Amino acid sequence: MSGTTRVALVDDQALMRAGFRALLDAEEGIEVVGEAADGRQGLELIRAQVPDVALIDVQMPVMTGIEATRRIAADPALAAVRVVILTNYGLDEYVFEALRAGAGGFLLKDTEPADLLQAIEVVARGEALLSPSVTRTLIGEFVSRPPDRASAPGLEHLTRREREVTALAARGLSNEEIAVHMVISPFTAKTHVSRAMTKLGARDRAQLVVFAYESGLVAPSRGEYRCE
Repeated sequence: MSGTTRVALVDDQALMRAGFRALLDAEEGIEVVGEAADGRQGLELIRAQVPDVALIDVQMPVMTGIEATRRIAADPALAAVRVVILTNYGLDEYVFEALRAGAGGFLLKDTEPADLLQAIEVVARGEALLSPSVTRTLIGEFVSRPPDRASAPGLEHLTRREREVTALAARGLSNEEIAVHMVISPFTAKTHVSRAMTKLGARDRAQLVVFAYESGLVAPSRGEYRCE
């Protein structure tokens, strides 16, 4: 990592916080700026410290991780804070709601130390912590619900190219992979993605996944995903 990545830990399990802190404190280039035992304390900590990355448990007393994430995303002063949701259960309704609320990705609490460190680096760069397989599972899990276009406004403001890159990003493709698919430069792909995020008010690529699902832009077809 370049520079120091500042991290906040929010989890109601003291042992879990201690384990994460010991790992992160031992890593050069990472500074743990504080801990909190519930969502409300976590929100206060994050507002005071404005970390680069906040690791937040999805289910906590007083205020859930989902509500804390929603309030972080709604606060312009915290626009640079990237949230990673911690969960014991993998991909479930809570994770989907957290991504909708503004989380940049999620991690299982029993993740390998190297994967945790890589996740922090990825999210600190503003990228989504969602592999293509997880992205496909995420959309497939909830695609049985009819698209709610009313909750995902802005599709009409996207150009054809921006719709295409949004659909590809929602499938988990990186800028480089999008560039190959569309036969454009990685810089051009990044520009299209950035413009789409701006128009949609998306904090990061993870929210493009949610938008693509909710708007009906991406739909399943014979095991793949098509841009409608």
